[in-house]
Amino acid sequence: MSEKIKKKQIIKFAKKLNTSGLSPLRSGNISIRHQSKEKDGFFITPSGLRYSDLKLSDIVFVSLKGVFDKKKNIPSSEWHFHRDIYKNKKNVNAIVHSHSRSCVTLACIRKKIPAFNYMVAVAGGIDIKCAKYATFGTVQLSKNIIKVLQNRSACLIENHGQVAVGKNIDSAFELALEVENLASQYINCLRIGRPKILSKSLMNKVLGKIKNYKKERSQ
Repeated sequence: MSEKIKKKQIIKFAKKLNTSGLSPLRSGNISIRHQSKEKDGFFITPSGLRYSDLKLSDIVFVSLKGVFDKKKNIPSSEWHFHRDIYKNKKNVNAIVHSHSRSCVTLACIRKKIPAFNYMVAVAGGIDIKCAKYATFGTVQLSKNIIKVLQNRSACLIENHGQVAVGKNIDSAFELALEVENLASQYINCLRIGRPKILSKSLMNKVLGKIKNYKKERSQ
């Protein structure tokens, strides 16, 4: 996929952050991995620009060594954890970070999303963990996110928001929407009582079925 197409995809989905309600105005960020003979890194949304006004020239390339052209736009302040996710998860090609309402609500009371619903398994595990708080844009925040994303494709971030990753931007964005939906459902459950949490053994059965389903779809 060419650089131009990847930049267009980033702009398309950055705008969808706003229109879908996942993140308002300039909040949240999106990146897509890019590897070529000349480059090894990722394209990411710029810092401080309204997504509705983005142009191809606004999208920033950051190398896996954390190098970018400082004469051009500055990358999102969260580029550190995007870089580290790509370095740690070789099968991940796109990342969506949002400040979606329900995820932020749970993150601000520092709650993970437990197995109240079997669909929690779409994020790759028996729950959706919540990374410990650290100042945005810091190396420490990146370390905290990497820790809870082990064997997972999504997580919450304390007092902040959520992160979802995928093999492509479509799957990463769809997962971000699903995590927000699950967060909303869990909050509604907490409003009327204490939801029954599915056991680890039951969730492992679900995870097995999901893996087999994905294999069948890919054949």
